[in-house]
Amino acid sequence: MITVRISFEKKNEASYISLLDLQRVMQRVLKRSGLPVWHTLGFNPHIYMTFACPLSLGQESECECVDVKTEVEAPDFAQWRTALNAIMPAGIHVTRVAPVEMKADSIAFACYRISYPAAAAAVLEQYNALETAPVEKHSKRGKKIVNLKEHIPQLSYTVLGDTVQLELCLPAAQELNLNPSLLTGFLEEKRKSPSIRQNRKFLQDFSLNCLHSSRFCAILLGR
Repeated sequence: MITVRISFEKKNEASYISLLDLQRVMQRVLKRSGLPVWHTLGFNPHIYMTFACPLSLGQESECECVDVKTEVEAPDFAQWRTALNAIMPAGIHVTRVAPVEMKADSIAFACYRISYPAAAAAVLEQYNALETAPVEKHSKRGKKIVNLKEHIPQLSYTVLGDTVQLELCLPAAQELNLNPSLLTGFLEEKRKSPSIRQNRKFLQDFSLNCLHSSRFCAILLGR
């Protein structure tokens, strides 16, 4: 049995599809496609699926992925991609289908691109001048205070016309997973600077060695 990773973009209106609804979308799309995906056994069989680093509602991504299984020995992955894209809802586009080379729980960092109005540059500089930036992080294990400055010491940004754009990498491991909404929430609540758009750029592994620095999605493999 082969584990197959389906990499896809989730943009525009699709960014408002929750994880639960995304699971339903993928179940339906895979059933409609007729692809030979493996189903679980038992009284209520369903398609085996595993999502990596799910995003918050309203965030776009260039590098979402879902793992499925197949008993076919030599799948035609190009045909899989074509079949899936033909019936995907608007805003979701499959970019790659390939065998899994690294487990989803090996992901250590996720990198994001965030845009603000140009006037927010002064707010970002104010953040850079802070010694601490405490935020409350909620999880299934409860609440904890996280100092953003330990993970994002400085915000480097680029002015692009009437917007400023910043890129940052945040921990995305099982031990610690920081959502960019912690930063945007801190800026919006403390400094009153509404974010325009958040976009996940790529995922990064424990090695921290980038295979490439393009703006396309990449799940980087460990060394």
